[in-house]
Amino acid sequence: MTTVLEPRMTPTAVRILRTASELFYDHGIRAVGVERIAEEAGTTKKTIYDRFGSKDGLINAYLCERRDRWRAYVTTYVDEHHPEPGPARVLAVLDALEGWLAQSSRGCGFVNAYAELAGTGHPALPVIAEEKGWTRDYYVRLLTELDVPEAGRRGRELALVQEGATVQLTAGSQPEALADARSLATRLVAAGLTARDSTAGTVG
Repeated sequence: MTTVLEPRMTPTAVRILRTASELFYDHGIRAVGVERIAEEAGTTKKTIYDRFGSKDGLINAYLCERRDRWRAYVTTYVDEHHPEPGPARVLAVLDALEGWLAQSSRGCGFVNAYAELAGTGHPALPVIAEEKGWTRDYYVRLLTELDVPEAGRRGRELALVQEGATVQLTAGSQPEALADARSLATRLVAAGLTARDSTAGTVG
């Protein structure tokens, strides 16, 4: 899948970024040096620095690309499978997550990156926070489509369910995590709809 970054980059830069992204995700950001990236991308360290400025610049590009790819993946999945507002459209985010994690054996790349970069002042830290904020806001938007009261709070709760499921599925080796998360999310959405209908009945 292409991202908003790739059309602005040369083919060499795209190859470097794809190689770095695989290595950073599979082995960790600190464990992978520029020398290894250059070797596996079939280029030179100088070329990497010319294209991305520094290793930190490459790390930032990796996380930006992953952020864009996640957004495109989940929104496309939700829109294609459940184009009309409804509970299923909200729950489809977790269905999309299941497909995403099937290709991501080390869990959330942003959580992994944060574990390595937290407290360092790294320029990519805001990208990680932005991705988490976007996911929360996306749940809020889907709930707002349903006129659910307190959509902000309920959206944050759903985001917490998603984060917990991701950690339990991967780090916790709990294969039932996503099914459990979907069950809990179903109850949260249903509670929101009940609150909406109760409010509407009171007003009427």
